[in-house]
Amino acid sequence: MNWIYSNNDPILQTLAGCVLIFVVIIILTRIIGLRAFAKFTTYDFAFTVAIGSIISSILTSSTSFVHGSIDIAGLLLIAFIFSYLQRKFSLLSKIISNAPLLLTDGNKILHGNLEYARIEEEQLIAKLRGANVLNYDQVFAVVLESTGDISVLHAADSDKNERFDKKYYQG
Repeated sequence: MNWIYSNNDPILQTLAGCVLIFVVIIILTRIIGLRAFAKFTTYDFAFTVAIGSIISSILTSSTSFVHGSIDIAGLLLIAFIFSYLQRKFSLLSKIISNAPLLLTDGNKILHGNLEYARIEEEQLIAKLRGANVLNYDQVFAVVLESTGDISVLHAADSDKNERFDKKYYQG
């Protein structure tokens, strides 16, 4: 039964660590900003996994609370610096971030782009249903965003938004 619970498991230390790490993350996120945990780019995903790993090591191993908090602060600082550098240098942004990808051009499904993004046509159609598309003529474009989200731009939306230009998208 030791694999379920052992008398020398530091349950109270783990619970206290949970509370302390929660407070540290809230404070650091308020300082750095929500973008630190947002679903934006590949590097943001890697960052979130790293934070989870650090929290796990704090709560389940001999890593001290102070050491783990410094690790988290360091990762948040790196994320802050990278977000600044991405805004400053477009080449770095292109290297780190995915470009949006057109999945449809009007009512024409771009099968090559679906294959490139590893999205099934059924998934695209489900997304169109979720966006209240009743027929394909209502679609101006469907875009796989750099965050991994799929946006459906209705034909009526395109009349209102003159800034949308398909040349800024892959495909």
